[in-house]
Amino acid sequence: MATLNAGRTAAKGLLRAARCLCHPLSTSAALQRVPRDTSENAKSESTFQVTMLPGDGVGPELMHAVKEVFKAASVPVVFDEHHLSEVQNMASEEKLDQVVDSMKESKVALIGKIHTPMEYKGELASYDMRLRRKLDLFANVVHVKSLPGYKTRHNNLDLVIIREQTEGEYSSLEHESAKGVIECLKIITRAKSQRIAKFAFDYATKKGRSKVTAVHKANIMKLGDGLFLQCCEEVAELYPKIKFDTMIIDNCCMQLVQNPYQFDVLVMPNLYGNIIDNLAAGLVGGAGVVPGESYSAEYAVFEMGARHPFAQAVGRNIANPTAMLLSAANMLRHLNLEFHSNLISDAVKKVIKVGKVRTADMGGYATSLDFTQAVIGALDA
Repeated sequence: MATLNAGRTAAKGLLRAARCLCHPLSTSAALQRVPRDTSENAKSESTFQVTMLPGDGVGPELMHAVKEVFKAASVPVVFDEHHLSEVQNMASEEKLDQVVDSMKESKVALIGKIHTPMEYKGELASYDMRLRRKLDLFANVVHVKSLPGYKTRHNNLDLVIIREQTEGEYSSLEHESAKGVIECLKIITRAKSQRIAKFAFDYATKKGRSKVTAVHKANIMKLGDGLFLQCCEEVAELYPKIKFDTMIIDNCCMQLVQNPYQFDVLVMPNLYGNIIDNLAAGLVGGAGVVPGESYSAEYAVFEMGARHPFAQAVGRNIANPTAMLLSAANMLRHLNLEFHSNLISDAVKKVIKVGKVRTADMGGYATSLDFTQAVIGALDA
């Protein structure tokens, strides 16, 4: 016990030192916004360059909606568009490097879902995962908030899911140890667990949130999730003004469905976050209405909160642009374009609140184009 306490004391000391020094999170893209672009590719000094990856499925259609709304709102953003897709034979190391180079210049991206095929073709890590690792996009943030005027089983929800997304179950470490026996390794490290825990508490502090809940399965995975939980507990002691509690993942799923109002900020390892993101999105209307974002110490990527390609909707003009438009509005806020951000997000919410133009996933009959045009019409309303 003495050894354990000594270890925790040492860990606290390191974390306190990290807060005082130039810790990567102290300059995280999530906590500091990008300055105005001064690159030669920008149209002018007041124009921002943003990397765009339309992705697969309805991604290109949703990006078209974003471009149309941005044009109508005179948003000072120029997109550096790249196409990276494993299912459309548009994926290679060269294309991946081009995207990374674009990100190094812009620091900000708007992306659609890059579909990951289930077939194993000699490479375990998908291009989507490899991109996130190259950029070290360790923190995924999904703000689940009810939309005014759109009633669901639970209304007035406002919770945030923060997910570590560079290790855990998605470490791409699998092998066949014996005939018919596959070992799939889940990697949990102290450094990355402390990093995501600190990110969650910094986020809660900056956004005026009152509680952080660590979600885990340490009762079964005593070493792996046990380490994640221990790191969260150690970091929590450094933030005495933020309430901290823990919850086992299976109970968390039930509690989210029964009483989601008890949650404020949730932090968790990779796979749990992937599942909870989608479950929580369903509470407020589905994958088509929830925005998301991913951060490293240097980069910020904006995307849909629940990542689905919706391949069955391709070319049918039925996809809901809400989530992508709200993600784009969040991106503008990150770029300090507050006026344009509020203009677009207010227009989207106004269309939904009025309720005359809604896509099929929200119980309406409007097309993607109808919704986009309605948002453009609401910009000046």
